[in-house]
Amino acid sequence: MEKRTNVITFQGTPLTLLGPEIKVGAKAPDFTVLSKEMAPVKLSDSNGKVRIISVVPSIDTPVCDMQTRRFNEEASRIEGLQVLSVSVDLPFALAKYCAANGIANIETLSDHKELDFGLKYGFAIEELRLLSRGIVIVDKDNVVRYVQYVKEVTEQPDYDKALAAAKQLI
Repeated sequence: MEKRTNVITFQGTPLTLLGPEIKVGAKAPDFTVLSKEMAPVKLSDSNGKVRIISVVPSIDTPVCDMQTRRFNEEASRIEGLQVLSVSVDLPFALAKYCAANGIANIETLSDHKELDFGLKYGFAIEELRLLSRGIVIVDKDNVVRYVQYVKEVTEQPDYDKALAAAKQLI
């Protein structure tokens, strides 16, 4: 398993990411995660759509909450965009969070079981068994068109840049 060090930090402490760094122009690897209803969901289930994959460490933290709410709001405004929010939170926690916060425009997905997404896209944090924060945009032909690994996990991603990139693909 490929290990990448000094790529990200958590509160200033360097951490190790597992898996390859996903690159713009690469074919998006298929992955399997769980829906909040505990059903398997694959990236290939949404073939033919422009997808933003919003990656968060844990839905139950302020920055992850802000990121999820922002993409939920934006998804309601951008026709033809699908947003997948991936974390290692349990499906039960995702269901509870979505119900309590009116999150209905995006799919919240759990990578807790096998870290399939995290390891294939290089977002799995070895020391914490969480996902790092970031954004990946996949076009209708399953090609990666935008990637951001947020350097400091406690900071927000560049929403405007990601949304501009997604809008160009629709």
